[in-house]
This record gives sequence, C-alpha cells and structure tokens, in this order.
Amino acid sequence: MNKTFFLFFLLAFTSVLGKDVIVITDCYHPYQDPGDNLDLLHSYGLKDIRTKGIILDITDAFRKDTADHPTLWKDPRGPREAGIIPLLQLEYIFGKKIPYAIGPISMMQHERDEMRSLRAFEEEGILLFLQLLRDAQEPIEVLSFGSARVLAVAFNREPELLKAKIKMIHLSAGTASQNHELGKDVGANMIPGGEWNVALDVHAFNRILKSDLPLILYPCAGKDGGFVKDVHNTYFTLKSLDFLKELRAPIQNFIHYAFTTSTRKDFLRAMDEEGAYSRGEETPFKSFHFWETPIWIMVRELVIVVDGNHSYSLKKSASKGERVVSNQILPIRFTEIREDGRFQFEKVKTSRQFIFYREDLEESERALNAIVPQVLKEI
Repeated sequence: MNKTFFLFFLLAFTSVLGKDVIVITDCYHPYQDPGDNLDLLHSYGLKDIRTKGIILDITDAFRKDTADHPTLWKDPRGPREAGIIPLLQLEYIFGKKIPYAIGPISMMQHERDEMRSLRAFEEEGILLFLQLLRDAQEPIEVLSFGSARVLAVAFNREPELLKAKIKMIHLSAGTASQNHELGKDVGANMIPGGEWNVALDVHAFNRILKSDLPLILYPCAGKDGGFVKDVHNTYFTLKSLDFLKELRAPIQNFIHYAFTTSTRKDFLRAMDEEGAYSRGEETPFKSFHFWETPIWIMVRELVIVVDGNHSYSLKKSASKGERVVSNQILPIRFTEIREDGRFQFEKVKTSRQFIFYREDLEESERALNAIVPQVLKEI
C-alpha cells in the first residue's frame, strides 16, 4: 500500500473513531442529581466520543440516610451508593465495556495532599486515572463533573504525567461572580466557593486552578446561585420531557429506572422491556435542571446553528451565512483564588486557562431545549 495513502487512510479512520476522553462523575444510585445519569449516556452512545475510562467521584457524607457533609445540604434522601448500577446497565444496553473505578470518598486535608493512606477500594480510581494517562498514545481530554479530587490527588502524585498527557481539563464547577459579589441564593452564599462541586472538596478545586494544567472552567453557578442562568455558567432548564417516549426502548428504561430511584433486583432485565414512556409511564419531573450539555457540545467541537426563529441543529461547522448560537471559551488569568474556593479572573489574549461564555442567555436556553432531544434520539 502506498505510504501516503495509508497515512491519509489512518488519519481519516482516526477522525471517524472520534475523540478520546476520560470522564469523572459524581453519579450515584439512587441519584443525587439525575442529570448525572443522563450525562453518562454521552460516554456510551456518542459515535464521535471514545470514553477510555470513568471514575466515580463519591463523597461518603452522601452515602448515608441523611447526609452529614460539613457545609452542604443535609440531604435526607439517602442512603445511596456509587453509580455502579447505571454503568452496568449502559454496558448491557450498548455492549460496550468502559473501565471504571471509584475514587477517594473523603475530602483532601490540604492542597498538596497525596492521600497515600486510602483503602485499596478508594485507591482504584486514582490508579485507573493514572494508568489511562500512561496508556494514552496522545494527550487526552478529561471531563470532570463533580469534585476535582481525583484530578488534584493524581496531580500531587505525578505532576509531570498529567502535564504531558492531559490535552485539556473540562471542569464543571465554580461561581463566576465578579468582585465576590453575593447574590440572591442565600444557601449558595453560605457554602465554600458558592457552588456545590467546589464545596465537595475546596482544596481539590483550588489545586487544579493553581496547577497551570490546560483548563476550561465551566462554572455551574453565577452570582445568584446554581439555578439561575449567567453568561459564564452552563445552567439551563429543560422545559419538557415529552420527547422521552420517542427514544429507543432501552434508553427509556434506563432513564425511568434512574428517575424512579428503582431498587429492582433484575436491573439488567428491566432494560429489555417495552419502553417505559411509550407504555404510558410518567416522569416525576415536569422540567429538568441541566449543567452538562454545553460542556459536551464544546468537547465535541460542535456549533449550534440557527435553522429558523426557534429551530436549531448541531453541526461540525456553520456554512457561510448561517447564524450560530454564541458559545465561547475566553482565555483568562486568575487574579485571585481564595481559600474558600471563590476566584476572580481577567481576560487576556493568550492563556492555557479559559472560561465558558455565552452571550444571549434566552437564546442559549431555547437552543439547548432543542438540542437535548436531538442528541438523546441519536443515541
């Protein structure tokens, strides 16, 4: 075979295979945030994504009947455990084996903590993450939905490996409020960093912000909390779940099992039944809170093209004359990182660190309401 043709074929084939990523998620079962379960569908069902491993980022306080985290909500909806059942269900549905492990379940004691005294069970998440980086032929992208604990501990242990093998960290966490201005959400104002994922492990979050690793920060919260749209946060409300009955039956059943916090013992056979929503089951939610979707759009390097006044589609690039919904990453420099996880930044011309930005909040939400059903139907 001609060498030039072979190289072209190899590059084309690699492009078809998609992008390699590692996913860190705080998915539990029964859920704490059911969006985490839907988020995992991307790892198994997207054709342009190859998830090399999944690390379950679990915090011990939320495994209990009533959570006893020192600064976060005393969640009374427990007990729950790491989301191993959702992973097995997705492996069963898609016939795809993705390595997974559980990371440390306690908080770091300080920013340089290597957590060398972990039980073997909790050590597995760190070891898998480091091994995936060693095995990567090219620098890989890391998506973090939860605390930054696995990232921070791995960096403290093997900083040169992370510097060499991480192409970009996509970190879903933080509050992008200028001048540390407090907003309308009293609960958010009281917790470290003003945002859930930061408060899960402040030392971990600060360690990654200070690490100079390549980073895109996608704040979950704005000045007025995590449930209000902000130009720098990724939050939006999905207005209707009626489209669920149009999904493939196993996907419907996966979502239904999560949404109803089911404890059926035959959790795999449950995936084989007629689609839950096709047969008339109702969801416990009339609308749905999301933070993850804009991150996956950016990771996949897609744009949202405006096809009409309220019609949108995802494309690899926009043709000349087509209007796109503004989703950007802005190069920044952190000007202050406080011990409590609050930070300040300034925009610069070039940087290894970026922050998410969207200009038109209402159009962003309209577009995302169109895009989520499209993506899940494709899966």
